[in-house]
Amino acid sequence: MNHSQNSFQNKTPNQISLKLLLPLLASILAISPLAIDMYLPAMPMLADSLSTDMPMVQNSLSIYLLGYALGLLFFGPLADKYSRRLLVFIGIGGFVIASLILPFSENIEEFLILRFVQAFVSSAATVIVPGTIREYYGKNMAKGFSYVSMIMMVAPMIAPSIGALLLILHSWQLIFYVLAAYSLIVLILVVKYLPEAKNIENRVSMSFITRYKIVLTHQKARLDLISSMMISLAFFTYITAIPFVYLTVFETSEFTFSILFAINVFALMTAHLINSKLVVRKGSRAMLSYGLLLSIIASTALVVVSYWQLSLIFTLLTVIPLMGSISMVAVNADSLVLLEFAEQSGTATAVIGTLRFGIGALAGPILALFYDGSALPFALLMWSSVLVVLLCQVLIKVKQLK
Repeated sequence: MNHSQNSFQNKTPNQISLKLLLPLLASILAISPLAIDMYLPAMPMLADSLSTDMPMVQNSLSIYLLGYALGLLFFGPLADKYSRRLLVFIGIGGFVIASLILPFSENIEEFLILRFVQAFVSSAATVIVPGTIREYYGKNMAKGFSYVSMIMMVAPMIAPSIGALLLILHSWQLIFYVLAAYSLIVLILVVKYLPEAKNIENRVSMSFITRYKIVLTHQKARLDLISSMMISLAFFTYITAIPFVYLTVFETSEFTFSILFAINVFALMTAHLINSKLVVRKGSRAMLSYGLLLSIIASTALVVVSYWQLSLIFTLLTVIPLMGSISMVAVNADSLVLLEFAEQSGTATAVIGTLRFGIGALAGPILALFYDGSALPFALLMWSSVLVVLLCQVLIKVKQLK
């Protein structure tokens, strides 16, 4: 698209090419998955380089998630008040600087602090994405979400392989230089193509507390917000437990695990593609219901398969549709929540993200509490999470009938 920056910004939503905007938003969202997954193969080398042990290096992942969640809480309300482009400049620019400094860490404490800063500041960029999609898609924002998520999911698929390749070529430091280079390219594209939010000058000035109060006390959105949170628990249960299930319970090789993991990511992408094609005609509520029905069937089957300790193929045949249906529930639940907050989309995004990461952090402790050496606790936790979503959606239907 060969327009100047100013002319691009002055165009109406219908005039701006979504074929350009959606990949740009996806590239912004992809920064965090790349920052999380690309350095995973380097953890043993990091431990040696920084003269520490693996648990301390693994803590850097939790530190990153904590920094990201806190960043969302801080920048979310700011996204409802200040320039969209300014927040992206702060977020990506800060990420680039932190990524360039990280390779010079001399001990694990410096590394952890810089990872926290890297995550915290990067959230300033990602928090504007849902509001941007809402502005350009309106009530059909689930379609935009699906397209962006589908493109963005390429990042976690390829990030570990890229990290491993960079280790072979040079060292763990090169991983962060590549992250900085990628982010800098995204920043250049943002400067050229990201449109400014409409009517910034007309935005109402509110305190952080007021904005969060509006979102958290909104009764119509509350059950969908809980649905989004609980379906996230199911997703993080999968992320937390699936290495143990595949590698330990079924004793697959690391290569086989990577293939199976990629297949499940492909299932997520397929679900987003289907959702993007149907959501305009069916609506987000209907698509959420379809996804939830499949989630109930697949998660129940997974419990049966895990209880009877059937072979790996049966687990695959239940997990693949389960992950696809979970993603469909999540994207439509988020869309339904954000549609209620035209003026507080950044704050609502912060609430969704914080609840998502907060509940996701509980997956590990819950699984550890009920650990029995089998895949059954993993299956039961996913099934229970889906049932809570079902309860929320039934309550919504009941309220609508009154």
